[in-house]
Amino acid sequence: MDLREKKTKRNIYNAFLQLRSKKALERITVKELCELAEISKATFYLHYRDIYDLSETLQLNTIKDILGYLSDPGQMLADPIKANMEIFTGYYANSSIVSILFGDSQFSKLPECINREIKNTLFSLHPELKDDIRVNIRITFQIMGNFYAYHEYNKQLDQGQVIAELNEILGLFEEKK
Repeated sequence: MDLREKKTKRNIYNAFLQLRSKKALERITVKELCELAEISKATFYLHYRDIYDLSETLQLNTIKDILGYLSDPGQMLADPIKANMEIFTGYYANSSIVSILFGDSQFSKLPECINREIKNTLFSLHPELKDDIRVNIRITFQIMGNFYAYHEYNKQLDQGQVIAELNEILGLFEEKK
């Protein structure tokens, strides 16, 4: 990617994040994004099909950043507490962009994408686990349960208390091996 293309994409991303922090995804138009990014609509369409494609690209980049903190997807099964802490660390490191990209109608996409990406990675390394319903349920429970429980109770308790409770529950998985 040449310097001009990098600059253009950076302008598009920054303009999108600025608009997205103030409005629902469904209310952002390509026209207003292009005006703010100081590019033509033709330039925008060289890179993205529509606003949703741009949003999805940024969401997937953020998911990859979050999952970059997970040292080994196999830890979801071998050491769920460590995996949980690594995912939360990635989540906190990206919390400002997460709150913008996954706000309002996009809220449920974050745990769904994390769940899917962890499974894809884990099953590519261990294809024999792909059809194991118990493994699939356990990973989904860990990701979705942690995310929604954290989101629900983080406002009532401090972050450490919520994570401690979640880790205690995850500890039950380790006892069942």
